[in-house]
Amino acid sequence: MPRSRHGTFLLIHKIKTVNLKADRPTVQAALERLDRELSLAREQACGLLKVIHGYGSTGAGGDIRIAVQKRLKELASAGEIGGCIFGENWSKADDETWRILQGRAELKDDPDLGRRNPGITIVIL
Repeated sequence: MPRSRHGTFLLIHKIKTVNLKADRPTVQAALERLDRELSLAREQACGLLKVIHGYGSTGAGGDIRIAVQKRLKELASAGEIGGCIFGENWSKADDETWRILQGRAELKDDPDLGRRNPGITIVIL
């Protein structure tokens, strides 16, 4: 593992991805999974988490998306997460996204960057 000039280990910044919709869970099950994954990401010292929640393309109205984004806004307001960037805004043109990309150049290769994907949210931990 790379070391800094002070001898401490450097973390390679990667974005961990979690798919909340893979097995078509209920909204409640997806929110419980979100909470578990946020805790795990904190334990693993991940700075960012990409949450795949879908956008309701199957006609379900995007209930998981709405609930997940609501929960993330609540967590951000409570100071439990640093914030979130909805997929529609995950673009170099977005100020918050650009700020993150400045410090983590490897994220410029993220396949969702600039695609305005409403089925994902980036969580800042």
